[in-house]
Amino acid sequence: MTQSHHPATNGALPGAGELAARYEQVISRIELLLDGERDWVAAMATVVCELHHAFGHFHWTGFYRVEGDSELVIGPYQGGHGCLRISFDRGVCGAAARSRTTQLVPDVDQFPGHIACSVSTRSEIVVPVVTADGRLMAVLDVDSDDEDAFSVIDQEALERLCNTLGARYG
Repeated sequence: MTQSHHPATNGALPGAGELAARYEQVISRIELLLDGERDWVAAMATVVCELHHAFGHFHWTGFYRVEGDSELVIGPYQGGHGCLRISFDRGVCGAAARSRTTQLVPDVDQFPGHIACSVSTRSEIVVPVVTADGRLMAVLDVDSDDEDAFSVIDQEALERLCNTLGARYG
């Protein structure tokens, strides 16, 4: 696994226990910050900011919002420039939107049709945000410059967060 220096983790990706504990803290903080907030854009911006700054291996963190029946449009994000629009039939984000299932990709070079919005991205996780009535609102996309940076712990925590967002803002 390629690892870059992360001050919060002394140069390594966090261990499972530390990662789970940090997610609990971050999700609790997000819930407090969003208490009473009705605006979806404000919520997305807050979530992205909190996640991006809490985890050293999150090098690009953002939402792609659904527009029409088959396209994602960039929403609030942190990191370098992202792709502005992504069709449902392209890339990891498109696969998550099409299938409405989380895409956990340890090596983006092995994902058929991966879109290289950033050449430094090595791994990615994309989680759909679906409303209680089944409508896809957005996908949360997190990219890392580290290979195999995301685990089932990331997946479960981000899915729980996205399920809450879909229920609250759908």
